[in-house]
Amino acid sequence: MKTSINFKAAKSDSEAHSFRKKTFDYIRKDLSSKNKYWSEEKISERLHKIESYCKEKSGRKLQKNAMPIREAVVVIKEDTTMQDLHQLSKQLEEELQIRIFQIAIHKDEGHYDKETKEWKPNYHAHLVADWQDLQTGKTLKHQSFHYSKMQDITAECLGMERGIEGSKGRLEAIEFKIQKKEEELLALDKKINVVKSELSSKKFEDLIVKESDFLGFKKIKTDLTLGNYEKAFKTYNIQLSKNKKELEFKNKLITELQSKNFDLKKEISILKNKLSIVLSNGNIYSSEKIKYLDSVKDTLIKTLQFEKTKLPQLFIGSNEMLIAKINDVCKQVSNDNNIPFSSFEEIFKDSESISQILSLLNFGNSEINYNSEQIPLLQKKKQRRL
Repeated sequence: MKTSINFKAAKSDSEAHSFRKKTFDYIRKDLSSKNKYWSEEKISERLHKIESYCKEKSGRKLQKNAMPIREAVVVIKEDTTMQDLHQLSKQLEEELQIRIFQIAIHKDEGHYDKETKEWKPNYHAHLVADWQDLQTGKTLKHQSFHYSKMQDITAECLGMERGIEGSKGRLEAIEFKIQKKEEELLALDKKINVVKSELSSKKFEDLIVKESDFLGFKKIKTDLTLGNYEKAFKTYNIQLSKNKKELEFKNKLITELQSKNFDLKKEISILKNKLSIVLSNGNIYSSEKIKYLDSVKDTLIKTLQFEKTKLPQLFIGSNEMLIAKINDVCKQVSNDNNIPFSSFEEIFKDSESISQILSLLNFGNSEINYNSEQIPLLQKKKQRRL
C-alpha cells in the first residue's frame, strides 16, 4: 500500500467536510466515531493573520490569485495515528516550511464492492497548511524536487512506501486468507469441469423427445428436442459465464494478496534488522528513544492545546483539577496513538518538558506545579483497569 500527498487550494467548505459539520450522503455515520480531529485555529483566522503579516513584511496586500492556505488528502493505513500525522507535519515544516494547522482523519468513507458487496474503506487524512513564507510574507515557492521530497517525507513518516501493515500476526492472517482463496479457486475449477463434463455426458440423451408412429417405431420429435437442447445450452452457458467471471475475480484477488504478502515479509525483515541494529548500538538506541519521546511530547502538547481551544473552562480551577485534566488527556493520547504510559512518565521526569508544556498552555509555573511525583495518577488508572 502506497501513499501520496498533493496540496491544492483549500475549498470554502473544507472545514465543513473535514470536521463533519454537515451531513454527507457518501459517508457511513456508524463509522464516523472512528474519525479523529485536531485544529490549531480556524481557516478564516489563519487567513487574516497571513494577510496582515504579508502587508507588514512586504508593504503590499496579498495577491488575489495567491493560495496562502492549501489542503492535501493523504492516503493512510487503518492504524495510522494522529501522532504519525503530527510527525509528518513537523517534517514538512522543518524541511519545506509548510505549516500544518488542521488535521482530520477520516475512516467513514469508502464504497461497497459491486461483486462481493464487501465494504472497501477509503482511509485518508486531510491536512490544511499555511503556505506563507515567513521571511518574505509571500507564498512559498517550491521547485519540482521539493514536491518529490514531499512524497518521500510522507511515505517515510507514515511507513507506507513498502506497504507496512502490521505485525507477524497480520502477516499470518493474510497467508491464511490466501490459502482460503486458493481453496475457493480449486472449488471453482471443479465446478466448471463438472459443467463441461455434463455437456458431453449421456444426460443429454434425456433431452431427446421420441414418439412412436402407427407402426410402433420410435421417431425423434425434432422441434421438441431442439427446444430442450436450446434451454439446456442456455442454462449451461449462463452458469459457465458466471463461473468464469467468478474465477477471474478470485485469480485477481489472489494475485493482489500474494503481492501484499510479499511486501509484508520484506518489510518485517527490514524492521527486524533495524531492531537488531538499534538494540546492539547504545548510541543509536538513545537517539531513537529521544526522537520518539519528542514525538510523544509534541502530540501531547498539540492535543492539550486543541482541548483547551474547544473547552477552555476545563482548564480553569485548582491545581488538582488541572493535573487531573492533563492526566485525562495523557490517557486519551495514549489510547488513540498506542503510546505506552511509560513514555509520559519519561516526559514528566524532565522539569524542562513540564515547563514547556505548561507555558505553551499559558498556565505559567506560578499557577500550577506539576512534577513527576504526580504521574502515579496515570499508574493508578492503569492498575484499576488490570
